Amino acid sequence: MAAAPEFHLPLAPADLLRDGGPGRYVVREVLPARELPPALAEFRAAFRARGALAVLQHFDCMYSVLHHFRTVGTAVKEDALELMRHVVSHHSNELPTILSNSGLSHADRAAHLNALKMNCYLLAGLMDAFEMETCNSSGLEADPGRKNRKNHAKAPGSLWEEEREPLLQLLTQLLQLDLRQLWGGLAVEEEFVSLMTGSCYRILENPSIGLQRYRLTREAVTHLLAAALVHCDHMFSATLKITQMLQHFEHVAPLFAQAVSLWAKEYGLKSLVGELLREIGQKCPQDLAREASGVKGYATFISELAEQIPALVLANMSVLLPHLDGESYTMRNAVLAAMAEALVQVLSRDQLERAARATRDQFLEVLQAHVCDVHSFVRSRVLQLFTRIVQHKALPLTQFQSVVSLAVGRLKDKSVIVVKNAIQLLAAFLSNNPFSSKLSCTDLDKPLKKEVQKLKEMRDRSRPTAAPVIAPEEEWEAMLPEIRAATQQLFQPLQKGEEEVLEVEETVEKTVEQITGLLKKLNYKSAARLTQRALCHFQGKEPFVGPGEESEEATILGVLKSLYTGSCTGESSEDPPRDSSSDKIEEAVQEEQPQTELVKQEMLVQYLQDAYNFSLKITEALNLISKMMYENSVSVVQEAIEFFVTVSQFDVPQALLGVRRMLPLIWSKEPGIKEAVLNAYRQLYLSPSEDSERAKAQALVHSLSLIMVDASLGTIQCLEEIISEFVQKDEIKPAVTQLLWERFTEKSPCSPLERRAAVMLLGMMARGKPEIIGSNLEILVTMGLSEKACEDYRLPQEVCNVISKLASNPKPALEKNSAPFRLPQNHMLFGCLSETVSKGFAQPSSHWIPFMESAVTLIYQLAEGAEEICADILHVCSQQALEKLQEADEQKADAGDSPCRVSDGAGSLPTFLLLHLVSLVGQVALQQVAYLEVSVSAELRRRRILKEEKTKKKSDTSIRKQRAQSTGNETTMEEELGLVGATADDTEAELIRSICETELLDGKHLFSAFVPLVLKICNNPGLYSDSALSAATALTLGKLCMVSSEFCDSHLRLLFTMMEKSTLPGVRSNLIIAAGDLAIRYPNLVEPWTSHLYARLRDPCPSVRQTAGLVMTHLILKDMVKVKGQVSEMATLLIDPEEEIVGVAQNFFGELANKGNAVYNLLPDIISHLSDPNSGIEEESFHTIMRHLFSYITKDKQTESLVEKLCQRFRTARTERQYRDLSHCLTLLPVSDRGLHKLQDNYDCFADKLQDPAVYSCFQTVLARFRRAGVKPETKALAEELEQKLSASHNRGLDSTETCQDGSQTPMPAPAKRKPIGSSRRQPLSPANTDDDFVTPPSRTLRNHKRAQKRPPRKKAIVTFSSDEENNSEDELLAELREEETPTKTTPITRSSARRLR
Repeated sequence: MAAAPEFHLPLAPADLLRDGGPGRYVVREVLPARELPPALAEFRAAFRARGALAVLQHFDCMYSVLHHFRTVGTAVKEDALELMRHVVSHHSNELPTILSNSGLSHADRAAHLNALKMNCYLLAGLMDAFEMETCNSSGLEADPGRKNRKNHAKAPGSLWEEEREPLLQLLTQLLQLDLRQLWGGLAVEEEFVSLMTGSCYRILENPSIGLQRYRLTREAVTHLLAAALVHCDHMFSATLKITQMLQHFEHVAPLFAQAVSLWAKEYGLKSLVGELLREIGQKCPQDLAREASGVKGYATFISELAEQIPALVLANMSVLLPHLDGESYTMRNAVLAAMAEALVQVLSRDQLERAARATRDQFLEVLQAHVCDVHSFVRSRVLQLFTRIVQHKALPLTQFQSVVSLAVGRLKDKSVIVVKNAIQLLAAFLSNNPFSSKLSCTDLDKPLKKEVQKLKEMRDRSRPTAAPVIAPEEEWEAMLPEIRAATQQLFQPLQKGEEEVLEVEETVEKTVEQITGLLKKLNYKSAARLTQRALCHFQGKEPFVGPGEESEEATILGVLKSLYTGSCTGESSEDPPRDSSSDKIEEAVQEEQPQTELVKQEMLVQYLQDAYNFSLKITEALNLISKMMYENSVSVVQEAIEFFVTVSQFDVPQALLGVRRMLPLIWSKEPGIKEAVLNAYRQLYLSPSEDSERAKAQALVHSLSLIMVDASLGTIQCLEEIISEFVQKDEIKPAVTQLLWERFTEKSPCSPLERRAAVMLLGMMARGKPEIIGSNLEILVTMGLSEKACEDYRLPQEVCNVISKLASNPKPALEKNSAPFRLPQNHMLFGCLSETVSKGFAQPSSHWIPFMESAVTLIYQLAEGAEEICADILHVCSQQALEKLQEADEQKADAGDSPCRVSDGAGSLPTFLLLHLVSLVGQVALQQVAYLEVSVSAELRRRRILKEEKTKKKSDTSIRKQRAQSTGNETTMEEELGLVGATADDTEAELIRSICETELLDGKHLFSAFVPLVLKICNNPGLYSDSALSAATALTLGKLCMVSSEFCDSHLRLLFTMMEKSTLPGVRSNLIIAAGDLAIRYPNLVEPWTSHLYARLRDPCPSVRQTAGLVMTHLILKDMVKVKGQVSEMATLLIDPEEEIVGVAQNFFGELANKGNAVYNLLPDIISHLSDPNSGIEEESFHTIMRHLFSYITKDKQTESLVEKLCQRFRTARTERQYRDLSHCLTLLPVSDRGLHKLQDNYDCFADKLQDPAVYSCFQTVLARFRRAGVKPETKALAEELEQKLSASHNRGLDSTETCQDGSQTPMPAPAKRKPIGSSRRQPLSPANTDDDFVTPPSRTLRNHKRAQKRPPRKKAIVTFSSDEENNSEDELLAELREEETPTKTTPITRSSARRLR
């Protein structure tokens, strides 16, 4: 044993097969695989006999197992692993005794050292081999082709996973021994430590090691490495290995962070943290920017380590700071996250030392600076970190305002994720604000002003207590008698000791200071004597100079006065002279109690000021976030909704506006947004803090009633959708319904407004559960349509709306073709409605017309024989009007015409009566048409289908008999039946149409009696000048036109004439709405008048423009009017002064963009019109419009085509303004490589326009943006070439311009003549329109035929903006211009405009 060769740990297994020199162990023979089982048995026997030293003779056997590991059977591998585990375990148990034996011979020590290294080498080799096999088998498990082979890796994999943890614990136990004695008391061999730890690192390389089931294995690895670090000086090697693994294996970052944290806390290895961070900090930032894989591992490690041991990371933060200026945003995020963790966990205590406070403030400054980082991921990450800091209340109050301001600023960020995190940060500020639970600016302003005034008073009280400022001359006059008496004593005999006490100083300055000091101490006699001596000592030196003719006493007094008043003047601002009384006053002021109160008051004022400023910032944020609710990003919308839920808890007044603004999102097609709205209202209204069910119901009803105050119809419809959802899910308790009924029936005292809100809420709930209304219909009628209804028609109007829910959402029918829900004609509901409408007809009330419209609609929805009920109402009301007219005729002789009456010479009526009558006629006419075309048509079809089904059942028997004879007859019969059904539908529709066309306005029908009245009012606006009457009559005219196409055709001219010429905005708005409905009902009739509809988009009245925008939006999106040529009028609404109108235009183009290539196809037409000098659109306004429209161009093919079309357009531009407009449009397009080729190919089109600095600047912008997008090497040369050509053309143009200025006669393009700014865009209603303008335009085909006859055909081709709806291929998108067709001079190419000159 003593002569055994020394075993050296090899760098590679093959090294043991080569002779390494004398005295070194070499494997003599690698056994064949078949001989391994008996060899293992021999080794096992030897182990039992000799213990761990048996390996010295049997090493080759185990080495052979490692050599043949891939080919030997699983049993051999498992036997070898089990055997080596026993050997090493036995050796580990023996070693403490051996190491403690002081008499161990050198040969025995060498034998045990060799055995230890051999055993550990073999065990580590087997562990690595099993680990490698497990990794490969786990990779095969991921193969879907082997998914059914359940047990293919079961044997080796499962055994190794079970053995791995005990083996690691065994190696840990071994390393914890004092093994240095085996090496003669020196350090443990580094190769041995690397052998022991190598298995740990190899296990950690397995990507699946992070799974929860391997938690114990990870812990065993951690403790093994800790033993190596503590006992074997593994620090340097571990630092390098961990850094290397972080760079190459991303999954190990959290594992090592946890391990390093454990080593620092439990094993005291804090220096390792510094070494690792220093190693990472020394990495070159430029290299990290190129190596994305390594950066992620480092960043994760830093972030997670900072979470677990922030104090140690903070101590080594300085080595990481260089990465804040590096290019890698991931590393910047990691360092900033580490700072945030230090702020939250270490630097957030109240009592921090000065150095810690400075560090905290420095970290906060760095974080705030990176809120504006160039990379959006960094900006969003910093906002997340600030959110965490605020949530943990680690942000000092002094920093609140600055961070809030930064968060509000980020709401305008271009990145969606930044905006989302900014909203989250503001919500965190609200939830964790230290100021108040009520953040209303109005509520905070009052106490702030009060406390500021109180502080001012306290300061004013403290100021007078200081010594009063008295002029030095006045003080001197007060002191003069005593000073004179003291001076006179100078000329009396001196007392003993005075000569020695007073000595003149060496210099004048010191003597002056000494004298003034004596004066201030009221020692006048000594001051006078010192002055007398100074006059003798400093003869002729200022200030001791006295006139010779004065007495010595006067001289002394003069010097003293000059000295005293001079010193007081110089020190009055800092140290005013005080007498004993002033000292006492100041001491009283400086008492501790008042000073403490003043400090407290200052702190209170500062606190209130901070709260007020915070409230102002939140209000500013509210305005920005409320506009984000309709962004394209779902996550931003969800965050905005949640933010308003948070704000609502702090009583910010603007929060209610945001809560209302989110209501329309209930119709969103995104399920996430709709659910977010439901959750928001669920939190706000369905979760009150009250205890009892009754109190909760009252809180819910009160909150919902507040929303409905002054709410628009759209808001109420949205709220109805939300409440019906809640009702269907049974989230609204029965107590709420009970309370609403009590309020309606006045059992529970409430205001009229609350009673009306209760009815509306009942109607909303009825959409989800109609039985809420159906079972209480009688109560609704008796209480809502009682005699008191005439006092306020708004309540009965809401009652009608509620009851109408029965018609719109009846109980589910048992059969598909069952009869619709209708009430009998004599039902009490219709009697009450008729009576209430008739009674109110003769009473002036602004709410009667809306009630009447609801009542008439309800009658047609629910009544059997509705036309008879409404005919009776119309008859009764018109009878009342006639009676009033007769009374007026009788009283005409006694009294003149009243200004509130309308008269035509024969008689007069109160205006409101005529208004009521006209409105009633229009509503009944419209509902009669709807009743015929919807209800009657559906009923005819239902009855026909029932009749056909009965006929079909009767003929079933005969059909079966015919099937056996001929299948051809069956087919023919089915076809005939289908034809009969289609023909019957047409017949029914024709019947309804003929009734509307020939009967409703026929002389025999009731409506015919009122048509002349309506036409007379419309044709005589001077006689009938009341604005409400004119608007109602215009609307009635539109409704009557809906009845019959013949009536419509004959009165369209009157309708559009009123739309153009009426001076009343209400009339114009009503007629636009009517014209929109007519365009859908009779498109062929209204089509020639389309230009008059577009003209209203330039109406001077904002409400008319908004109405026109809404109507045109619906007509265009439904393809009911032509778009080409006039859609630019819709584009001008994007720059309207009114925000609501801009919103209408944005919504229009947003919806239009969803219709394929619609915006792309219209863009050239819009550019053509708006860049025309006669359009009246200013340049900046043009840019605003184009910015919005070009945002919808997202396809590369569209971009390339537009680049070419815009370049071609330069050839035909007439003015410098058009050059600039076209070049600006090019800057709005994201030019790609192919787009750059288009610019190069069409360079000649715009080369001569580059002399204009604005045009040249736009092309420079295009190239700069192209470079920023990342230029490919092959296109870089093209971009540089184009830039050189642009520069050359620009400089050549400048030179030619200078030549022209020197005397050249080269003509330059004349600048475009601009219309006067002011009303250039909004053309006023022109009274110059002649009646010829309103002659019904001829049909389109006739106009085109006449135009073709007048204008000879052009031979030259014209470059125009063509539609690409049909030509989508790349070749067809190109605008081709042959050489012979190239214009030789600039000629205008414009579209024919349908706008009429006014």
